[in-house]
Amino acid sequence: MAGLRRKLEFFYDLLSPYCWLSFEVLCRYRNIWNINLQLRPTFLAGIMKDTNVEEYMKDIGSLDAMRFLCSVEMENPEMLEKVSRELWMRIWSQDEDITEPKSILIAAEKAGFSEEQAEFLLKKCSTEEVKKKLRDTTTAACRHGAFGLPTIVFNVNKKSQMLFGSDKLELLAHLIGEQWLGPVPKTVKGKQTLRK
Repeated sequence: MAGLRRKLEFFYDLLSPYCWLSFEVLCRYRNIWNINLQLRPTFLAGIMKDTNVEEYMKDIGSLDAMRFLCSVEMENPEMLEKVSRELWMRIWSQDEDITEPKSILIAAEKAGFSEEQAEFLLKKCSTEEVKKKLRDTTTAACRHGAFGLPTIVFNVNKKSQMLFGSDKLELLAHLIGEQWLGPVPKTVKGKQTLRK
């Protein structure tokens, strides 16, 4: 039993810098805590609408990018982390656009896709299959009780738990019975860990 990875779902939208913080920390801890980190691209405006927040941003600006991530998840799930990171780098580190197709293609190519692969994934974004994927993931987050992002869903004692916010990672460690070593863990049980 000790070798089994604990499933942890991470619901996120690129427009949230708090999601990016949580994303990077959870990626660093995935092997330390022995978790199966499942990235779940979600549309924040859909959550706002579902929770009856009256003044949600209708033109939130991440819809096309989030659909693109769903397209990546469906076709090349092993690339989802890299593409998410490149899109976050564009918007929050380089102050670049993520709403225009050209911007999305640039991020996809930086993540390792060929121009042809990236264009295929972008075209797929307009299909009902990809649109449904994003709606379904957003609905799943809402069913778990999400009222914003990031939202983290995990099981403790066979019971589903949900945490909201990037400031809850220390609490997450406690709840899953793991050690919190800060946002950039240096050592675990006397062993060196990789630092990004």
